[in-house]
Amino acid sequence: QVQLVESGGEVVQAGGSLRLSCAASGLTFSSYAMGWFRQAPGKEREFVATISRNGSPYYADSVKGRFTISRDNAKNTVHLQMNSLKPEDTAVYYCAAPKSWFVVPGTAEERYSYWGQGTQVTVSS
Repeated sequence: QVQLVESGGEVVQAGGSLRLSCAASGLTFSSYAMGWFRQAPGKEREFVATISRNGSPYYADSVKGRFTISRDNAKNTVHLQMNSLKPEDTAVYYCAAPKSWFVVPGTAEERYSYWGQGTQVTVSS
């Protein structure tokens, strides 16, 4: 069974940094593209970043230049380094994976099949 477990969410002041981690199991991690999404209270889940199996990243405009997605295949882990945090970054952050390794999910939420439980990030002003 595929399992994704996020960690690293905390309360941080605006302008600060935070590093989220997502530990994956039940899949051949190095073969899968991975993604990060977030959901603020009362809002729909939105795309944040994705990374291809070969390490090529892509970001939402709202986080471009501030966030960095990376992967450590030896540890079956994907990370999201968040710098210059803003109050509007406050949300539950979710890690996601597609159903099969050959699926290139990109920014499309519907193309991700497996989701973690999420980790809360709160940016105070």
